[in-house]
Amino acid sequence: MRLGRVAVAASFAIGLLLTPTGGALADPRPTAAQAKAKLEKLNDKADKVVDRYNTATEKHKEAKARYTQLNTSYKRKLATVAELRSQVISMAVDTYRLGSDVTSWPAMAATDDPTFLLGGLALAGQISQERAQKLTAFDRENRGLKTERDKAQTALDAADKERDEVQKERSEVLKLVAQQRKLLTKLNAYNAGNPNSTGIKYTGPASGNAAAVLRYAYAQVGKPYVFGGTGPRGYDCSGLTQASWRAGGVTLPRTTWQQWAWGAGRKVSVDALQPGDLIFSEGLGHVSIYAGNGQIVHAPQTGDVVKVVRLSSYGRRIVGAVRP
Repeated sequence: MRLGRVAVAASFAIGLLLTPTGGALADPRPTAAQAKAKLEKLNDKADKVVDRYNTATEKHKEAKARYTQLNTSYKRKLATVAELRSQVISMAVDTYRLGSDVTSWPAMAATDDPTFLLGGLALAGQISQERAQKLTAFDRENRGLKTERDKAQTALDAADKERDEVQKERSEVLKLVAQQRKLLTKLNAYNAGNPNSTGIKYTGPASGNAAAVLRYAYAQVGKPYVFGGTGPRGYDCSGLTQASWRAGGVTLPRTTWQQWAWGAGRKVSVDALQPGDLIFSEGLGHVSIYAGNGQIVHAPQTGDVVKVVRLSSYGRRIVGAVRP
């Protein structure tokens, strides 16, 4: 996930813009090489932060969904328990109104009326069974429920904390990205893209579900790179690969690191790439899709758009490839 990577030509232009024009007292300005090195470091840092942010966001979503599920079940069972309690109270009130406990042996044995005695025995059996059932239901519905809810809340709190910690770093990167965007605009090198782009038609050699993947990816060409984007109006690199392979019937994890780990048993040699394969680069900070005929399609970085380029001119440190 590259943020604001500037091409060599643009970096050279940066150097020209930053060439000192003042007097001898002016601070030394960075050279083109220094500016490029600074941008490279920023990009490397941004790669890690974006992936960490996306990972934390996914964990937060999962924890929140789990908490919501458990809390809904908790409330539903609380209603059941309340109903059981209401019924038990009603039975207790009825007993109180009789003036004595008709379910006790002394009360039934003291009567001279056989009908009352037999009825009392029947009522005693009925109430005993009903109470036993309700107590069993109460125990079943209530056992461990609060503990489960508390665990879910703990998980949610932890996910919120992780997300908030990453958010701090993300805010720092956003400031730097804004500076890059401003600089790119000055250089006329910023491409805002078109969120409504209909892309281009894929005519490569892919077949099967890989063909569906690449048809989808090519249809996104021209849409902007969006920080954390998962479509349909913009994407980051792993957001594009995830959405494209979803169109091919395969569910990929959200982040580049997760996608690489998910494909641990599906690693392929870069020398044996097939259309649809995922190519990981920049220390797993970036991922693209091999389109066949020596080309890839990817969402490069801030200030750029989803595009198709030749793998030979890719210029990124390739780590490896995965075949979903």
